[in-house]
Amino acid sequence: MTEAPNTPDTPNEADTVAETVDIEIASPEARIAELEAEVAKFKDQALRALAEQENVRRRAQRDREDALKFATSAFAKDLVTVADNLRRAIDSVPEAQAAGDELLKGLLSGVSATERELLGAFEKHGIRKLDPLGEKFDHNFHQAIFELENTGKVAGTVVQVLQAGYTLHDRLLREAMVGVAKGPVADGAATDGKPADDKGTDGHQRVDRTA
Repeated sequence: MTEAPNTPDTPNEADTVAETVDIEIASPEARIAELEAEVAKFKDQALRALAEQENVRRRAQRDREDALKFATSAFAKDLVTVADNLRRAIDSVPEAQAAGDELLKGLLSGVSATERELLGAFEKHGIRKLDPLGEKFDHNFHQAIFELENTGKVAGTVVQVLQAGYTLHDRLLREAMVGVAKGPVADGAATDGKPADDKGTDGHQRVDRTA
């Protein structure tokens, strides 16, 4: 008698215990909210990066403009000493002496014309001369060398200019060296109704002194 070969029992659904895995599936609304949050996050990052890039571009453009505007500051400082010497040459000749000497008068006229041309070239390139005689002392633009009493001027008024100052665009190129009035106003001196702490008519404010 032949024995039937041993065959593994074939499990049926009734005999098999299936392992189950619980998978939590998010709702469509929750998934949409999650995606929208991610989109908002990336959009914010992109906007910040663009803003930073724009700031860098503006700073670079401003630096280029400043480099162009103030590249000649060292050259300008040398030229203003030429203007000083021309003015000294003009002031050294008494008017009465020049009037009586045609040669000297012509020479003085030529030097004066040269000074005007030089100052005109200065103005064209943003260099402005500061001659603050009669103005209120401003430490942003002036350097006080001495004080004078009994001048009949309001204390702090510039009563003498030893050396003119200059600005290059909005920056101080060289301070004006001045003498200022000291003490109260002398009796009978006119103040034009202005208080002692009035600013000058040019409305000077604190300036960049790095030219």
